[in-house]
Amino acid sequence: MAMQIILTQDVENLGKAGELVSVRPGYGRNYLVPRGLAVTATVTNKNRLDHEKAVIARRVEKERASATEIAGRINGMTLQFERMVGEDEKLFGSVTSRDIQEQLKKANLEIDHRWVDLDQPVKALGKYEVPVRLAAGVVATLKFWVVGKDK
Repeated sequence: MAMQIILTQDVENLGKAGELVSVRPGYGRNYLVPRGLAVTATVTNKNRLDHEKAVIARRVEKERASATEIAGRINGMTLQFERMVGEDEKLFGSVTSRDIQEQLKKANLEIDHRWVDLDQPVKALGKYEVPVRLAAGVVATLKFWVVGKDK
């Protein structure tokens, strides 16, 4: 005899939050429900789950729309970073994702530096393209130049 529950959090080897799953009654009643990992699948809880899914879907759609607008702005811009240069055009310092975040902030674009997908700090002069992963799976490509600065 199985028990129907709605998961409130992701549970490894069982399911993700918001899913309706069947478990053994003892596991659900003695482990999942008391720890707040699940609630019993009553009609009220099922209706609340449907409502919460609809609210989450609307919020994700709003985030996707704003991320698409920001991606359009990022795709159309090119940043320039000036750095001191030594022999063999070697930079003193580097360009990091935080530097990119600060430049975008000056251009009235608020993003998190972790969204900038820069594997290593840039330590050479030249033109670069870096993906910026925005919310809801929207990816923009940011172009920037690293140029030498006179001493």
